[in-house]
Amino acid sequence: MSDHVLNRAVEATVIPAGTPVTLPEGLSVHIVQSLGGNVTVRTDQGLCRIAESDASAIEGYQAAAEAAAESQVAEFSEQAVWDALKTCFDPEIPLNIVDLGLVYDLFVEDHGESGRTVEVKMTLTAPGCGMGPVIAEDARKKVAALPTVADAKVHIVWDPQWTPHMISEEGRTVLGLDQ
Repeated sequence: MSDHVLNRAVEATVIPAGTPVTLPEGLSVHIVQSLGGNVTVRTDQGLCRIAESDASAIEGYQAAAEAAAESQVAEFSEQAVWDALKTCFDPEIPLNIVDLGLVYDLFVEDHGESGRTVEVKMTLTAPGCGMGPVIAEDARKKVAALPTVADAKVHIVWDPQWTPHMISEEGRTVLGLDQ
């Protein structure tokens, strides 16, 4: 994509280890992927994920209009939950977690005036992926932000084990797997 400089020190997550790191002000970064509001950058330290809330530290970076439109859901629906999950991306793969086949189950419990509980079961492409908690928390936050959601939980499960066959037809097209 393009090269930028950090205009302030920023917290990031090392990919794929999932460990936190502080990237210093003035560091040159190369944007590799900017999907779902978060930004994957290449640095002299390797790949790092900068959260949407800190993307303003990337001088000259303009967040895509899609990120602003995500939070414009007027009322709750199960489809709104699926749509929110489709704004969550693996920082190394330019495909959302739904089309990647990582979301196994979605359960909504309506508690009337006290709101709804939403529980999601998802997996990862590899059991040792250090980014799992980061991706799950991104999904949880986006579901929790939906109207009338009082509680959102995302559980990482390993059964069944993920395989590339779980990628949706649309996802396979995006990744160029059916050419």
